[in-house]
Amino acid sequence: MSFHIAGIGTSLPPFTADQKEAAQVAARFAHTDDRRARMLRLLYRKSGVRTRRAVSLRGGDQPLEERIPYYPLPRDESDLGPTTGDRMRWYAEQARPLALRSAEAALDDAGLEAAAITHLVTVSCTGFDAPGVDAHLIEQLGIPRGVARTHVGFMGCHGAMNGLRVAGGYAGADPGARVLVNAVELCSLHFAYGWDEEMLVANTLFADGSASVVGHGGPDHGAADGWTIRAHGSFLMPESAEAMTWGIGDHGFRMTLSPRVPEAIGEYLPGWIEEWLGQHGLAPDDVVSWAVHPGGPRILDAVRDSLRIDETELTISRETLRDHGNMSSPTVLFILERMRRENRPLPCVALAFGPGLAVEAALVV
Repeated sequence: MSFHIAGIGTSLPPFTADQKEAAQVAARFAHTDDRRARMLRLLYRKSGVRTRRAVSLRGGDQPLEERIPYYPLPRDESDLGPTTGDRMRWYAEQARPLALRSAEAALDDAGLEAAAITHLVTVSCTGFDAPGVDAHLIEQLGIPRGVARTHVGFMGCHGAMNGLRVAGGYAGADPGARVLVNAVELCSLHFAYGWDEEMLVANTLFADGSASVVGHGGPDHGAADGWTIRAHGSFLMPESAEAMTWGIGDHGFRMTLSPRVPEAIGEYLPGWIEEWLGQHGLAPDDVVSWAVHPGGPRILDAVRDSLRIDETELTISRETLRDHGNMSSPTVLFILERMRRENRPLPCVALAFGPGLAVEAALVV
């Protein structure tokens, strides 16, 4: 089931929000008093994020609150913002061009024409639209209309890992397969109004982005530059169903993130990782690079402490969070793209967490 990564491409919306200014504006949407405003500023400051990109932003020199046309300031405390229907219309408009740019970049990186793609895997958990991103990529790139299509939906931040698993299955079954995987998320479309304690942390962390991977299997999978996914692993942590959830509300999708998430990671991740790596003849100490999805600073801390890995192994994860925020499923591909570009040593383990509480892993050699 080996899957060689031949190319990776990423794309971001054009406009950026500074986290300090975002905290000030967020206080106006949350109807805060002085005490709550201080709490909100602290949350934003401790998020590990400095800047984020969002399709809901516009450019210009105006204050941030005037550059978010999708989100007018609330009329009163009963105003919960745009409906989910509104947000899904914006998703249909904005997800397609963002996905297209990362797919073009991945094909260019792989040196492969779109006409050679035999399988297309799309990943998203922040919107529903059909015909959607897959049809748009086929039309705009010139992918054959008979391409085998699969969509991985609503799996959260580890969705791209599931997409790579599907791609590996295709490549293992067909030596001639050439697979394009695209993950696109528009998390900013689910910005929550009001003092919604379950969504406050999500408001501080999440951002928009897209990443794509082009790869193949077959006899040439062991290319000289490495970067072949040799194994996947998945683990649903016990008694953690309420630790992280992702549901659909009337005014956007709702993320809940329990303070217990780092504790669950610390309790269950080490034993499972050791067992999973052991199945492939490795121990955690044999892994020389770690691509960890930055769900937040405390999640990165929990992975570092529980697996006893050096803080330097999380530099790219923390810098990705700092510069781009948590883009949900594409984020781990942004990290792998940079590691591959910098020729980081292998083997590498990629990790991402999602609702469940679930962890998905990939072994890259």
